[in-house]
Amino acid sequence: MDKKILLENIDKIHTTEMGIDRIQSNLEIRSEPVSYCISKLKKENSKVTKKGKNYYIDVDDCIITVNSNSFTIITAHKKK
Repeated sequence: MDKKILLENIDKIHTTEMGIDRIQSNLEIRSEPVSYCISKLKKENSKVTKKGKNYYIDVDDCIITVNSNSFTIITAHKKK
Protein backbone atom coordinates (compact mmCIF):
# COMPACT_ATOMS: atom_id res chain seq x y z
CA MET A 1 0.00 0.00 0.00
CA ASP A 2 2.73 2.52 0.97
CA LYS A 3 4.81 1.53 -2.04
CA LYS A 4 1.75 2.05 -4.25
CA ILE A 5 1.31 5.61 -2.92
CA LEU A 6 4.94 6.45 -3.67
CA LEU A 7 4.73 4.95 -7.17
CA GLU A 8 1.51 6.89 -7.88
CA ASN A 9 3.29 10.13 -6.88
CA ILE A 10 6.64 9.32 -8.49
CA ASP A 11 6.63 12.59 -10.45
CA LYS A 12 6.54 14.53 -7.15
CA ILE A 13 9.62 12.85 -5.66
CA HIS A 14 12.48 15.33 -5.36
CA THR A 15 15.23 16.46 -2.98
CA THR A 16 16.95 19.67 -1.89
CA GLU A 17 20.41 20.97 -2.83
CA MET A 18 21.70 19.78 0.54
CA GLY A 19 19.91 16.48 0.03
CA ILE A 20 21.75 15.87 -3.26
CA ASP A 21 25.15 16.11 -1.55
CA ARG A 22 24.06 14.10 1.49
CA ILE A 23 22.57 11.24 -0.55
CA GLN A 24 25.54 11.03 -2.93
CA SER A 25 27.96 11.05 0.00
CA ASN A 26 26.04 8.53 2.14
CA LEU A 27 25.46 6.07 -0.71
CA GLU A 28 28.84 6.72 -2.33
CA ILE A 29 27.26 7.37 -5.73
CA ARG A 30 28.11 9.86 -8.46
CA SER A 31 24.82 9.61 -10.34
CA GLU A 32 21.89 12.00 -9.98
CA PRO A 33 20.35 10.97 -6.64
CA VAL A 34 16.63 11.45 -7.35
CA SER A 35 16.63 9.15 -10.39
CA TYR A 36 18.89 6.74 -8.50
CA CYS A 37 16.45 6.56 -5.57
CA ILE A 38 13.42 6.26 -7.88
CA SER A 39 15.08 3.35 -9.69
CA LYS A 40 15.64 1.69 -6.31
CA LEU A 41 11.96 2.26 -5.36
CA LYS A 42 10.81 0.65 -8.62
CA LYS A 43 12.77 -2.54 -7.95
CA GLU A 44 10.69 -5.66 -7.31
CA ASN A 45 12.45 -6.34 -3.99
CA SER A 46 11.98 -2.85 -2.49
CA LYS A 47 9.91 -2.70 0.69
CA VAL A 48 8.21 0.53 1.79
CA THR A 49 7.02 1.23 5.33
CA LYS A 50 5.58 4.39 6.80
CA LYS A 51 6.60 5.54 10.27
CA GLY A 52 5.28 8.89 11.43
CA LYS A 53 5.66 11.45 8.65
CA ASN A 54 8.21 9.48 6.61
CA TYR A 55 8.32 6.59 4.19
CA TYR A 56 11.31 4.27 4.44
CA ILE A 57 12.34 2.41 1.30
CA ASP A 58 14.39 -0.66 2.20
CA VAL A 59 16.09 -2.08 -0.87
CA ASP A 60 19.36 -3.87 -1.60
CA ASP A 61 21.98 -2.39 0.73
CA CYS A 62 20.29 0.95 1.48
CA ILE A 63 17.45 2.72 3.27
CA ILE A 64 15.93 5.81 1.62
CA THR A 65 13.85 8.25 3.70
CA VAL A 66 11.07 10.21 1.97
CA ASN A 67 8.76 12.77 3.61
CA SER A 68 5.16 11.57 3.15
CA ASN A 69 3.66 15.06 2.71
CA SER A 70 6.13 16.71 0.34
CA PHE A 71 7.66 13.59 -1.28
CA THR A 72 11.11 15.06 -0.54
CA ILE A 73 13.93 12.53 -0.28
CA ILE A 74 15.39 13.57 3.07
CA THR A 75 18.32 11.19 3.21
CA ALA A 76 19.55 7.77 2.22
CA HIS A 77 22.18 5.62 3.79
CA LYS A 78 23.76 2.21 3.51
CA LYS A 79 22.58 -0.50 5.86
CA LYS A 80 25.03 -1.19 8.64
